[in-house]
Amino acid sequence: MTSDLFVFWTLAVISVFTGVAVIATKSAIRSALALVVNFFILAMFYFLLGSQLLGIVQIFVYLGAIMVLFLFCIMLLRVGHAEQLTETGGLKLAGAGALSFAFLALLMSQVLEPVSRTANLPDPQSVHAGVSTVEAVGAGLFTRWAFPFEVTSVLLLVGIVGSILLAKRRV
Repeated sequence: MTSDLFVFWTLAVISVFTGVAVIATKSAIRSALALVVNFFILAMFYFLLGSQLLGIVQIFVYLGAIMVLFLFCIMLLRVGHAEQLTETGGLKLAGAGALSFAFLALLMSQVLEPVSRTANLPDPQSVHAGVSTVEAVGAGLFTRWAFPFEVTSVLLLVGIVGSILLAKRRV
């Protein structure tokens, strides 16, 4: 099994477990944090596919903006209770240790991989020509997808204004 395949299957297993945790967790805060991990794993999939732009956008937009908004709404609506925020030891500590070890092993497998293996791979520029370059995304965004992009931004703005008005009424 090559290291790329090993990384893919490791990330796939983590992605499935965090996806199930989003649905199965009773605490809204823990569910949102599992969704954060799932979004991060999705960004790692983009990096594995050679689409660095989509991976960075995934991290900035979803992890940086949307999840902060989700957590802000959860905290604003007081969905999580104080009892759910306290952590106890036991299986959680063992699970965190096992997950940390798995991530460390994954990182070391990528760091210690010999550089000579990459000499036989095809040129990434020829394989992904025009698929995920900044130039291709910019050209599509400002030509074909300009109107849907602007409609989405107006819908997000309306949602933000509406949530502020609803929150202001309660305070």
